[in-house]
Amino acid sequence: MPHEVDLIILLAVGFGTALVFGYLAARLRLPPLIGYLIAGIIISPNTPGVVGDIALANQLAELGVMFLMFGVGMHFSLSDLLAVRRIALPGAMLQIAVATLMGIGLTMWWGWSFGAALVFGLSLSCASTVVLLRALGDRGLLDSVNGKIAVGWLLVEDLVMVLVLVLLPATATLLGGEAPVQEGHTAADQNIWLTLLLTLLKVSAFIAFMLIVGKRLIPKIMLLVARIGSRELFTLTVVASAVSIAYGSYVLFGVSMALGAFFAGMVVKESDFSHRAEEETLPLREIFSVLFFVSVGMLFNPSIIVEQPLQILAVVAIIMLGKTLAAMALVLFFRYPLNTALTVGASLAQIGEFSFILATLGLSLKLITPEAQNLILAGALISITLNAFMFTAIEPVQRWIRARSHLARLLERSGDPLAMLPDEVDQSYLKNQVVMVGYGEVGRRIAKSLQEQNIRVVIAEENREIVENLRNKGIAAVSGNATEPAVLIQAHIMHARMLVVSPMDILYVRRMAEIARQLNPDIEIMLCAENIEEARVLEQENIGRVYYAKTEMASNMTHHILVQMGFDEREPASKAAH
Repeated sequence: MPHEVDLIILLAVGFGTALVFGYLAARLRLPPLIGYLIAGIIISPNTPGVVGDIALANQLAELGVMFLMFGVGMHFSLSDLLAVRRIALPGAMLQIAVATLMGIGLTMWWGWSFGAALVFGLSLSCASTVVLLRALGDRGLLDSVNGKIAVGWLLVEDLVMVLVLVLLPATATLLGGEAPVQEGHTAADQNIWLTLLLTLLKVSAFIAFMLIVGKRLIPKIMLLVARIGSRELFTLTVVASAVSIAYGSYVLFGVSMALGAFFAGMVVKESDFSHRAEEETLPLREIFSVLFFVSVGMLFNPSIIVEQPLQILAVVAIIMLGKTLAAMALVLFFRYPLNTALTVGASLAQIGEFSFILATLGLSLKLITPEAQNLILAGALISITLNAFMFTAIEPVQRWIRARSHLARLLERSGDPLAMLPDEVDQSYLKNQVVMVGYGEVGRRIAKSLQEQNIRVVIAEENREIVENLRNKGIAAVSGNATEPAVLIQAHIMHARMLVVSPMDILYVRRMAEIARQLNPDIEIMLCAENIEEARVLEQENIGRVYYAKTEMASNMTHHILVQMGFDEREPASKAAH
């Protein structure tokens, strides 16, 4: 077959197969990337039938890696990370260490070298951001405290993996692999510590350049192009920025294209057009992501499932049990509730794109063998497929634990000082107060207005860091999930005049309202709905007075217009017009 059409054949077969199996995976309520991986397996040289050009697939996969990292950079939010830094930063670092040590211990028991064991362990330690965001989004948990902790945790993992991708080539010879060839010689020709020092200096120089020059230059270029009004030119500007920075980082600073693409995404996020840039480039990023997962599938040899089933089971056990239990233990150690521990544990019970990138790099540096890469791919396929069941098991496991009071007392935050109001809070303060559940943007605005009028407020918030900050400011606050009676009791709901609930899942709202009315039948309840459908349901159930953002905005704007137009605000406009 003519070489000139190999690329077209690969794209046609790859996209077509990925479409079919991605659709089937979605119908089975699994992440579509499972279907993309299976599509790659089907057209790989390791299975009969149509065979794609794996060399071309690998080149396209490089673009896929760049766009994946660009997307990670665009989604990286320092503010989100800082909001949960006290648990996400130490928790993720310790969890990576524990999972990596488990992988090293297992593979060295199998007789692998330390370098191979290290790359393998690191590959098992990092969960997939793509899978996590999909799982949390499907369950409406993205904006919850548990969801923010899980996302912040994975942001730390992503940053650690970016650092590993930078340092691994420089330390390859020290770990028993082969350093990449650069400028006619390898890093093995130099002292390994000198190579490592030069690598860190180059990375530091690149980061400084991006923060000083790139952060100012790229947004200005985007502004100039946006003023022209051409949609395709704007999209081209964003894509050209991503690819050019990735390539320039490799040529000028000697750092990986993946790191360059990551910082390109971070720089674009700083622009006023970040949302538009994300929207315009999303189809292109997803297309190349599909190619990446298909190419990864093409590297997988299914025969390993038959030949090494026990090894695969051991890998899956580390991913789905070892990592999960380690993460849960760390979350509980930081005195977060059991539900948070179970959510974070389920979130980490899988591996994905960074594992594939790291395995591919390890293979190219001769640190791991194709067998190790196949074990990683098998672990990813199985763990991603079963991850949905981990989330489904959260509620039953939580009920089972709480049905055993001794176990619940052991695991829950016994003696947690933030779970109850401090002794300094005067008992006279806890009468006719407003109990506010949640201290997000809406909650902050309401609380500030009430405090300006000297109205007493008690905040019930799951995020311990927020509770600590509130107490430092002299504001009464308790830590915990307000769907648990103990939390509302600590907020003295029985003496409160009002309960104000910030936007959250409607099931939680019902539970809070039920507990509040049991403890205080006369309490007035005010609810914030996230959308018009929820507002209608809450109004029909007569749980409390419901507020919906767009309705309130329309009401306030209408009121202002009527006042400015000279109508009496107490009479309808139609009557005033006469």
